[in-house]
Amino acid sequence: MISKRSLRLATWLTLSTTALIAQAAAAQSVKLDVLTDRPDALYHVGQTVTFNVSLLVDKKPLADGQISYVLSNDGHGVLAQGTLALTGKPLLIQGKLDQPGFLRATVTYVDPKGKKQVALGGAGIDPLDIKPSMPVPDDFDAFWAQQRKRVTDMPMKPTLTPVKTPEKGVECFDLRIDCPGGAPVSGYYARPAGAKPKSLPAILSVHGAGVCSSNLGRATADAKMGAIAADINAHGIPNGKPKAFYQALNDGRLKDYRHHGKQSRDTSYFLGMYLRLMRAMDFLTSQPEWDGRTLIVHGSSQGGGQSLVAAGLDPRVTALAANVPAMCDHTGVINGWPRLVPHGPDGKPDPKTFEASRYVDAMNFAARTRAEALVSVGFIDDTCRPTTVYAAYNNLKGPKRMLNEPRMRHEIWDSWRNAEAAFIKAHIERMRALSR
Repeated sequence: MISKRSLRLATWLTLSTTALIAQAAAAQSVKLDVLTDRPDALYHVGQTVTFNVSLLVDKKPLADGQISYVLSNDGHGVLAQGTLALTGKPLLIQGKLDQPGFLRATVTYVDPKGKKQVALGGAGIDPLDIKPSMPVPDDFDAFWAQQRKRVTDMPMKPTLTPVKTPEKGVECFDLRIDCPGGAPVSGYYARPAGAKPKSLPAILSVHGAGVCSSNLGRATADAKMGAIAADINAHGIPNGKPKAFYQALNDGRLKDYRHHGKQSRDTSYFLGMYLRLMRAMDFLTSQPEWDGRTLIVHGSSQGGGQSLVAAGLDPRVTALAANVPAMCDHTGVINGWPRLVPHGPDGKPDPKTFEASRYVDAMNFAARTRAEALVSVGFIDDTCRPTTVYAAYNNLKGPKRMLNEPRMRHEIWDSWRNAEAAFIKAHIERMRALSR
């Protein structure tokens, strides 16, 4: 006869075993991967691109079920679609483009329980031949000359409030500068202590999308490189406040800020943002420590777009570094963040927003600079699509280098951080050598 104690133990063991089996099943690792047959994922118009698709469950090939796929021009339209049965071996999907652009493969697997896995593959098709969707407006320079005059005519009146930093040998300040456009420049300014007049390059760091404080660490790190440096937030808002402060702004008056006033170049939210870029660069180049020759701007996403804009606005910019830049080619069928231009039921763009967007398009500012440039692009970036990044990159007139990342989405990879740091350091050294 089984005792109650033995029965309880047997029941506990059964339940525990069942739970462990369930946990093991739930912990199955599923890896869906899409790779091109060329490591650099670069092809010519009309060439066949082969995407290799693999599906591993717990590191073993799956030989049951199917995947579905869609081929598109950088996420736009459907060039081909279908399903393929899993065989335990890599599956091949082939396609091509008859024009410069990016061929994208979107592959989907749905497991027996209905859980979906999606993977992307991207191939660049003669990306250096991608053209802007529209030319620079005829009165683009005249419009921005008027905006420059607004900035120049307003006294700068910077306010510098000392801020403590753990970094030795660096002086830091909370920076506020009056600016036309409704909001001041707000950021952190850092400089090496005891720097001699006319001895240092200037570096401006600008922000990606969102609502947050300026970054004291970024300004300090640039100053540690031996530069006068500023990191400014995108909105001219106070720095160093609690997280709830910025969340309230994000949920309130700055909600969807990127679409504010977008039907006119005179009311676009980006107009004020770009005025603050001009003012911040004027501040840095007015400092007695500035060497009078080197001005660098860098950022990612919205900050990457701002870096292109800053260089186009100010000929004193000698170098820019833009990781996955936003705000590029607003007027294209394939357009960059924030997809400013709405389309009606007939598929046609709103004419007012379409026209206004051309004056705040980073692609058009890129055509106005000869600064040395480092740019990065993710071939499967859904936020700042690679077609738009190349449309801007191909407008740059100065020495330039593109960091292609075939497997990158909208991210900041270590490869970019390392390349950006090396680029800025090398540029500063070259500029110093030229002055000797």
